[in-house]
Amino acid sequence: MKLKSKNFFPITAKIFFRALLISWLVVLTSACSEKETPQTQTKEAATETFTFFDLGRNSVMSKRTRQDLGDKLGRDAIERRSILDMEINYPGFLGTYFPDLKQLNRKLNFPPGERVDHNIIKLMYRYAQKTNIPFDYVELVFSNYTRKPVLFRIHFQKDESNIIKTLETKYGPPTSIKWEKENGTSFYWTKQNDVLVVSLVPNQFGNPEYQIVIYFAANLNKLISTEQSEKEEREQRRTKSGKTAF
Repeated sequence: MKLKSKNFFPITAKIFFRALLISWLVVLTSACSEKETPQTQTKEAATETFTFFDLGRNSVMSKRTRQDLGDKLGRDAIERRSILDMEINYPGFLGTYFPDLKQLNRKLNFPPGERVDHNIIKLMYRYAQKTNIPFDYVELVFSNYTRKPVLFRIHFQKDESNIIKTLETKYGPPTSIKWEKENGTSFYWTKQNDVLVVSLVPNQFGNPEYQIVIYFAANLNKLISTEQSEKEEREQRRTKSGKTAF
């Protein structure tokens, strides 16, 4: 009996200390996880560039997103598989002032002169003023692969809400452009290759109307590369089918 008692204590002690060690590891892991979550969220938020109603380049369009936008902007019209022309103000504007965006637009609309539809979701709002939002037209374009935004357009006639001043406060002083070909002015901000452009476009009476466009460059590049990969896969399947036909 003494021999059994002598062996029993060390075994019990080992089990006890092993259980204690596991418990401490679980507690430590949980504590680390709790600390990492806010850091991860902060890092995610820090990578946002420009936003419109809290929608930025990392946002994912969902049913809830459409509901929230509907509450703010009114009823939407939705368009799927549509063209995506990034040009603004007048033909050649992007080529003159934003050559990188021009290259993206060229890739999206190649071959030139042909209608090129893209796997996108386009939400359009034409009655925002009925909900006391000072916009005449809002167009939000998302990739249908990632559901992330690629381009936003916002048009309004008068800057009643001092939107440009709000943008300056949020993003700092913009770079200004005095158009070479037309009697207009643009202001723009760039962050991590994304671009926000505000243009004062003269209407037929010479009065300026405001147009805001946000280009999410990384998401546009992702859309282009995904569509190109799909195109190559289709061509490979057609080639394979042709070889096996005879």
